[in-house]
Amino acid sequence: MRIAVAGFADETCTFCLEPTTEERFEPATLRGPSILEENRGIPNYINGFILAAEREGVELVPLVYARKAPGGFQSWLTTSCFDRYANEIASALDSAGHVDGVLLALHGAMAVNGVPRPEAEIVRRARAIVGDDVPIMVTLDLHANEDEQLAQVADGVFVIKTYPHVDTQETGEEAASRLIEAARGEVDPVVECYRPGIVSASIFQATAYHPMKDVLARCGEWREREPGILHLSVAPGYAYADVVDIGMSVWAVTDGDRELAQRAVRDVGEFAWSLRHSFARELPGPSEAVTRVMELVERGEAPVVIADGADRIGDTTHVLAELLKQGAENWAIPGIADPIAAGELETSAKVGDTVTITVGGWYNETSGDPVEVTGRIEFMGRPRYQLVGPMGRGSTVQDGFVARLNLGENRHLVVSDRMRGANDSAGLTSVGIDVDSLDIIVLKDRVHHRAYWDGVVEVDFPINAPGIGYADLRELDYENVPPDTFPINTSG
Repeated sequence: MRIAVAGFADETCTFCLEPTTEERFEPATLRGPSILEENRGIPNYINGFILAAEREGVELVPLVYARKAPGGFQSWLTTSCFDRYANEIASALDSAGHVDGVLLALHGAMAVNGVPRPEAEIVRRARAIVGDDVPIMVTLDLHANEDEQLAQVADGVFVIKTYPHVDTQETGEEAASRLIEAARGEVDPVVECYRPGIVSASIFQATAYHPMKDVLARCGEWREREPGILHLSVAPGYAYADVVDIGMSVWAVTDGDRELAQRAVRDVGEFAWSLRHSFARELPGPSEAVTRVMELVERGEAPVVIADGADRIGDTTHVLAELLKQGAENWAIPGIADPIAAGELETSAKVGDTVTITVGGWYNETSGDPVEVTGRIEFMGRPRYQLVGPMGRGSTVQDGFVARLNLGENRHLVVSDRMRGANDSAGLTSVGIDVDSLDIIVLKDRVHHRAYWDGVVEVDFPINAPGIGYADLRELDYENVPPDTFPINTSG
């Protein structure tokens, strides 16, 4: 048995300014055997495909795996960028000879100029090559924005069940196992999708907590009592793509029982709708948040992570300004992205220098004002390190240029030439920060960091700061959102 493997994935923030072109994808895109070689042993979808295939004695035929190179966020993919990789997947399939199935590692939140439902279109082009009798299974990120058009062209849609994402390998293995069963005629998969009309900021989607924990528990109840359900999960969606299929979708794959799939997705979707107000809670702004976090530190409830989920470029200064204004000590920000400031430091300063420099606040009106800081440079360079947390453990990160400034009172600010974070401690220790000495860690992240930091800090403190990723979605200007979508254009 020969199973083709391909992928084309992006989570597109359409509120960014610059378009996404082939130049952003090509440096990181893999082709042929390198797809399997570079992903083997890394806990991701592709390694899950490998594990299932090796267990079942199946040959994988790797084609194309298009992904972005590291860097900041960009906006809509150009049509030419999309066509290049979607057509390359189809062409590679055509050249691969007979295959018994196709595994596609997608994301679900790609946004493309002129292509309203890009993932469905990727599958549609692959389907045109292999025909209707060859099963195609798709893996999706939990932040997927999808609808029934994908269900109409795929034989199976498998959504990860964790945020932070720690089950991508398991989901890949599940999709590959079901594909092999389908190719052998052991199951007859059918797919159904239901959309309850909810859009939620990512910061409210952590799966270990209400409301997503409860929604996924409802899925678990269905799976436990209905053995005909091969897969049932929920993609709460990605709110920062202004697309027609934005928002939550519930997905079921059953063994030939369409009516069961329809009942399951509708029940879970209606249950999610009953919890909709928990997907749109009020959060404090930067000033109130810093005040409250300093109070927590004073009471001994430290360290605290401030989760600034609104910043998708890395340049916002709202929390930095408040930390300085309110006199907080023992804190670190592992990245303010400012390519101009970073370039000035790289060309005109060295470790040990005390410098005064203005950082951040350059991208757009939501970024905040640039902030002037004075500090001693204690690290400069392009660190390369391995992740140590549950997400991507063992994978290598190659940073761009960074400089760490010690502002005194154990206050550390990393100036970087592009967006960088610290979803585990390696992003901090790689630039010489003593994590154990900190009371406050400011992460430009929503939930992924919790896979590691929930086991380290006392409090995770999400905030609603200005930025292109506002927690309050009513602050954003949408044009393509369907009517009666909660909470954007209906109070529900």
